[in-house]
Formats: sequence, C-alpha cells, structure tokens
Amino acid sequence: MSNQQKPQQQQINIELPPEQAEGTYSNLAIITHSAAEFVIDFTRLLPGVPKTKVYSRIIMTPQHAKSLLMALQDNIKKFEDQHGEIKMAGGPGQGKPFGFQQPQVQISEKKES
Repeated sequence: MSNQQKPQQQQINIELPPEQAEGTYSNLAIITHSAAEFVIDFTRLLPGVPKTKVYSRIIMTPQHAKSLLMALQDNIKKFEDQHGEIKMAGGPGQGKPFGFQQPQVQISEKKES
C-alpha cells in the first residue's frame, strides 16, 4: 500500500466588488501578443456607430492564455452538450461577419492630462 497522499486542493476566496459584478458586455475582442504576454482588448460594436473604445484590457502570460483557451473549450463543450451546438452567424453566404474576429482597427491610447 502506498503512503502517498493526494495533494490537498487549495481553496481560493475571490472577492467580486459590486462595480465588477454587473459585468461589461463585449461583442468584439482584439487579441495581440509578444513573446512575453497576450493582450486582450474587449470592446463592442454597435450598428451604425463607426467608433468604439476599449472597455476592458486583460494582459496575461502565454501559459495563462493557453489555460484560458482550454477552459473555454471545456466550457463550450459542456454548454453544447446541454443546450446544442452554438451556431455561428456570418458564415459563408450569411452576410457580413460580426463578433469576435480579426478586425481592421486602429487602437489609440488616450493620454491623461
């Protein structure tokens, strides 16, 4: 019989302030990367409005970005197992694409005065 014990799982207490609890809607993510980090800018496009702003910027290491990818893949599979396949709008012959994609955008940093 082995004397090895299972490692105890660490419990993390995560605080969710009220201003973050309501969330921020986004239908467009602009993802860039360097050798050291991934930067994900979340914004939203509204019909007829040609300009938008970044509502949230998340910066993470490549390892954390890959962990996020794997967690999203796992959760999408669980969602689709329960609710059916997620249909993607803007496929071939379905009009203009919209949502999380590679847009032609220019990001300008606002200088504080």
